[in-house]
Amino acid sequence: MSATATKAGRASKDPDGRMSLGQHLIELRNRAMIAAIGVIVAAIIGWFLEPFVWSALTAVINDIAKHQNAHINFPTLTAAFDLRMQLTLYIGIVISSPLWLYEIFAFLTPGLTGKEKRYIFGFFFSAVPLFLGGCVFGWYVTPHIVTLFASFAPSDNLTILNASDYFTFVLKLVLAVGVAFVTPVFIVLLNMIGIISAAAIIKAWRWAILGSILFAALATPSTDIVSMLILAVPLILLYFAAAGFAWVHDKRKSRDAEALDAELA
Repeated sequence: MSATATKAGRASKDPDGRMSLGQHLIELRNRAMIAAIGVIVAAIIGWFLEPFVWSALTAVINDIAKHQNAHINFPTLTAAFDLRMQLTLYIGIVISSPLWLYEIFAFLTPGLTGKEKRYIFGFFFSAVPLFLGGCVFGWYVTPHIVTLFASFAPSDNLTILNASDYFTFVLKLVLAVGVAFVTPVFIVLLNMIGIISAAAIIKAWRWAILGSILFAALATPSTDIVSMLILAVPLILLYFAAAGFAWVHDKRKSRDAEALDAELA
């Protein structure tokens, strides 16, 4: 009976190896569960790292306090515990980024050929350092942004920062810059899957530049244009690098198709 069931299961599969919508949803669920477990395990490690991270986050406030009255406030009894749990989760997301980035790429690559699937390792080993590098860059610009906003408060007044609001502002900024840095890798992956062509990527270069500048302006709301350019230029260069990679891939794919047609002719 087991052999019969196995044969029936094999016969029910698509002869081209394609997956049904239900199978895609099951795979998405399984990979999401693996990623979630990875985040939870990393968050356990993050619980022990949280005091060091929080100390680094509050260092800029301590520097501001030397020149004006600025303090971080925990408005409720459970605020400190809630904040530690949130910070622990964010640390877990960053630490487990190699795992959930891999799961994303692995879910998107079944449509690739055997040769193209090897590129998943290239995507993986480029996406992880780009994401972590973006987080580091976001961490670098954060003190300048916090100092800028705090400077608007009169020096003779007391600046009380809600701990949760301050944490949310900083960590979302750091993660947003990290995701922005890894976006070009997903653009290349979408090109290899066949969802977007290199011509379309190149054609949208004006929108890419505008989007990068707007993102940099929002992420670094400073009157110093140099800070904005420091963030915008890498994003623009990464976009054009993705466009160049996609162009090479499309050219190679076109040559292979022409060679196949010539052989069949």
